[in-house]
Amino acid sequence: MKLDVMESCDYVVSRAQHVSIDVEGIAKQAACMSPQDLLKISSPASFDTDLHYVNRGTAAGEAQTVQYLLVVDALNFCFWPAPGLEYEHLAGGVMAALLEDPQALSATRLAAMTGADVRKLIGWSGGNVPLQDERARLLREVGEGLLESYSGSAANLVAAAKGSAVRLVQLVTAAFPGFRDHAVYQSRQIFLYKRAQIWVGDVFGALQGQGLGAFGDMHELTMFADYRVPVVLREMGILKYTLTLQQKVAAGEEIYPGSEEEVEIRAATIVAVHQLRGLLQARLPPGSPPLLSVCLDWWLWEQGEKKRTEHPLHHRNAPSTTERAGLTSVAWLWEARVDLPGATSTKQGDSCHMLADKGSP
Repeated sequence: MKLDVMESCDYVVSRAQHVSIDVEGIAKQAACMSPQDLLKISSPASFDTDLHYVNRGTAAGEAQTVQYLLVVDALNFCFWPAPGLEYEHLAGGVMAALLEDPQALSATRLAAMTGADVRKLIGWSGGNVPLQDERARLLREVGEGLLESYSGSAANLVAAAKGSAVRLVQLVTAAFPGFRDHAVYQSRQIFLYKRAQIWVGDVFGALQGQGLGAFGDMHELTMFADYRVPVVLREMGILKYTLTLQQKVAAGEEIYPGSEEEVEIRAATIVAVHQLRGLLQARLPPGSPPLLSVCLDWWLWEQGEKKRTEHPLHHRNAPSTTERAGLTSVAWLWEARVDLPGATSTKQGDSCHMLADKGSP
């Protein structure tokens, strides 16, 4: 079983006019990395357990961990409009809320979330969180979906995938419209599934590929097309932008979500990391575990985080939730048709109306 992400992104890259991949840049970067670094990156141990809440070893602890990660990844978009707000504030704030109150992330609580509740959950003192009402809506969607189909438990959702990362992505996008990350490029539907894949990757990493985090097909997931990794790949000489796009990014102009430029940046990032992973895998010692795009994404993100004050600006999308909440600049209708094995409801994925003129972070 495969996702449609790589096929979609190959289609975009083969027709791209604004972004290109430098294969020589990929080869140079692959040659720079030592086998020791590669072995470190190829392990789920490369997941940042200091930044996230992780409770392994018991069924209850694993269940609480995957519930925490689902909440964090539901909120993982649009930071830049609030100066100083970064992903670590989100992950750390939700962890602090959970440690203070073990019921803070219960599906019942999530289903009743307000914008003010989101700000309190994150623990952000810098005023309103960008799109906090939209974030509250997404958390209500998660809470309601869990209550209706999985007895309120993200662990039940993971168990329903029966050890398949691909199936879990499908179940997440079927249950929660906010995780449907699609776009339309030159009249073709493009699948990206950023936050859905992030959550599955986070479950895998946090639980070290054991218990609820044991998936037999992690190699089918791609990296997670975001705003930080493209900067890293440009600095490595792997991604190339046209002069016009370079100037827009450098000036901090918003790249409209669903535009050809935005879709090409995201698709090229996914394809480039896939190609880099292939060259790096060939350099690992015989018998080494496969190098996963997920793990390579974590490493690339960390490189960007370490140098975010030195690197040039990342591309900025209009402050809404196109990329992560499944909205695009083109009006169209998508209806999920995925069975939900293991769910306590026979409900299919809801219709997701893609609204015109919506932006994204």
